Amino acid sequence: MSNSTAENLVSLRTEIPANVQLIAVSKTKPVSAIQEAYSAGQRAFGENKVQEMEEKYAALPKDIHWHLIGHLQTNKVKYIAEFVHMIHAVDSLKLLQEIDKQAKKHNRVIPCLLQFHIAEEETKFGLDFHEAEELLQSREFIELQNIEIAGLMGMATFTDNEEQIADEFRNLNNYFHIIKSHYFKFNPEFRHLSMGMSSDYKIAIAEGSTMVRIGSTLFGTR
Repeated sequence: MSNSTAENLVSLRTEIPANVQLIAVSKTKPVSAIQEAYSAGQRAFGENKVQEMEEKYAALPKDIHWHLIGHLQTNKVKYIAEFVHMIHAVDSLKLLQEIDKQAKKHNRVIPCLLQFHIAEEETKFGLDFHEAEELLQSREFIELQNIEIAGLMGMATFTDNEEQIADEFRNLNNYFHIIKSHYFKFNPEFRHLSMGMSSDYKIAIAEGSTMVRIGSTLFGTR
């Protein structure tokens, strides 16, 4: 018999260090499964799709922190700007400008993570180091007032080669420290390194992750 979500949560908590935040990836999971994790004390949930996140936000307790972890289109930002806790996969100035614009309407500052492309797969989104530097140095970026860059996010290549995965996470950790020292040295909010999922979160934690996005290990495979 498979474990309950609550039991999985307890065992994950014993494995994950206190300084690493668990984002429960609840995409495609029913409200009842989220409610079970919520009742067991989980408050941070990650969704991939804006519409699904909106529906769950409406149905569930309002002290949940909703993290948008999927690729976000600019025309969808307005639907979540009022309540989203953090947007993980920000990979363009255009998207940041739209988040800033929509956050302003709700008198909020929305924390965002810059997504870096660290994997071999071309299908994954994200900035390279040069693009990130260009963005952070641009006048347009400096003028934004309703977003906060809270750290970096990335996904490793989908492979069984643990050396390669560790290497990719190590690269992202290096980028994090360089960008922190160059652009956010005196900004305590720039502190999150979101990397690691069900298949590779232990490697990610060993390489410095502060935030792991875990779905199937917690909720079971669908």
